[in-house]
Amino acid sequence: MDVAAIDQVRLNFNPQGLLAINAAIGLMMLGVALELKLEDFKRIFRAPKAPAIGLATQFILLPAFTFLLTLILQPPPSIALGMILVAACPGGNLSNIITYLAHGNCAVSVSMTAVSTAAAIFMTPLNLTVWGSLNPQTAQILKKVSLSPFDVFINIFIILGIPLIVGLSVSHYFPSLVQKVRKPFKIFSLIFFLGIVAAALIANWQNFINYVGLVFFGVLIHNALALNLGYWCGRLLRLNEQDTRAVSIEVGIQNSGLGLVLVFTFFQGLGGMAIITAWWGIWHIIAGLAAAFFFSRRPLPDDRG
Repeated sequence: MDVAAIDQVRLNFNPQGLLAINAAIGLMMLGVALELKLEDFKRIFRAPKAPAIGLATQFILLPAFTFLLTLILQPPPSIALGMILVAACPGGNLSNIITYLAHGNCAVSVSMTAVSTAAAIFMTPLNLTVWGSLNPQTAQILKKVSLSPFDVFINIFIILGIPLIVGLSVSHYFPSLVQKVRKPFKIFSLIFFLGIVAAALIANWQNFINYVGLVFFGVLIHNALALNLGYWCGRLLRLNEQDTRAVSIEVGIQNSGLGLVLVFTFFQGLGGMAIITAWWGIWHIIAGLAAAFFFSRRPLPDDRG
């Protein structure tokens, strides 16, 4: 198989499908926001070390190391840009659950999810533009689509920012209502999102089968890099084990659903970007659960906070 051929692939995704996946991401974000409180943001000011290390790793180190990884692996341009896009996204919606299963610090995980989601409105377009422009081949793709960081910012604000503001407001003013609806709402939004992704996968099944082997090891290495980067940064900077596990999982679980929305909105479903982002969405759940199982089998040391 000619690996460059993947750059010629355009996945089938109509405007109605794009609207549906936008709605699904927005609903999932609203479900996450209903779990959050202003206290989760205030906690960072009281105990900033672990979330600050996690966020710096998430938005500074991971995109930089991803760029270096693309130079080492030298994948086709669209795959390289897809890897940079995934690294530029905030933490995924399942990270809090996986942190709980890993016996990590859930407070750190929730704090990072809250702040990384808000920061992504600015940091995702910034990282995609900066790191995507440094490689002449990926820069050419950005030029072809005339990517405007401001347009990406507006898109992310609509998908993440507005549901975050609405969810926090509802949680603050109607706590008893939120207590009743947040669990079923979160389950509904997750099922709706998985249904949309499954429909998109079925519509593009042959392309996925043809090329998933090409992206499998790239995603495996990339995701292992993210998980290890979070973990070892935490250890080197003397976080306790529970905080370190939370940071590792937050950095390793990316919001690839947002990445897919950006691929279809701004890159017309460019094959390499779409396939690597879609496979990331599947693989990071498998890897995250495997990491949680590994961590849960290791007793916590006495440094717990």
